[in-house]
Amino acid sequence: MKYVSLLCLLSLLSCGQGKKYHDESTASPKSALVADILKFQEGLDASFKDPEESPLPDKYKKDFEGLDYFEPDTTYVVKAKLVRTPDAEPFFMPTTTDRKTNEVLYGIAHFTLNGEERQLEIYQSLDLIQQEQYKEYLFLPFNDATNGEETYGGGRYIDLSIPEGDTLVIDFNKAYNPYCAYNKKYSCPLVPRQNYLRTKVRAGVKDFHKD
Repeated sequence: MKYVSLLCLLSLLSCGQGKKYHDESTASPKSALVADILKFQEGLDASFKDPEESPLPDKYKKDFEGLDYFEPDTTYVVKAKLVRTPDAEPFFMPTTTDRKTNEVLYGIAHFTLNGEERQLEIYQSLDLIQQEQYKEYLFLPFNDATNGEETYGGGRYIDLSIPEGDTLVIDFNKAYNPYCAYNKKYSCPLVPRQNYLRTKVRAGVKDFHKD
């Protein structure tokens, strides 16, 4: 949620239930990953319940109990090779409104997901890196074959940090919806067409049903 919330700080127009699972009785890499995913879900739900942070319209805040998530799945935690693009030119990324965000292509992540080799572009906000605390922040917007069915039609976002080496861990269980999925007053970056994954990413936050 960092990218959405930070954009909202720059401009007012910027921009279910969480299931519970039993951890294994002894510590293991898998159980640690699941615990981390559940911690992310709890934090995300808490921000939506906070009247100062929540993007929800007032009519949905009263009865909100939690977002709807796919079951945590550690096969959607992938190690990607990050190929840097130091000569990339800055560009303006379009949003759902007339506003545009100032971005640069930081690198391209290469990884295996659902049995096939894939790649996604990773971006860095030239506006946010002016602030010391966000110099390590990277932005990953993506679309996949669940959009418009199980997940929000406009795609989802993942927050990342600059890795020390060329290996980047991408946890699709931490994919979240843009704020405009909940409230049309926000302006949200549009997912570039090159970041479409031709597979179903059944991890992370599901679509928000306003019924």
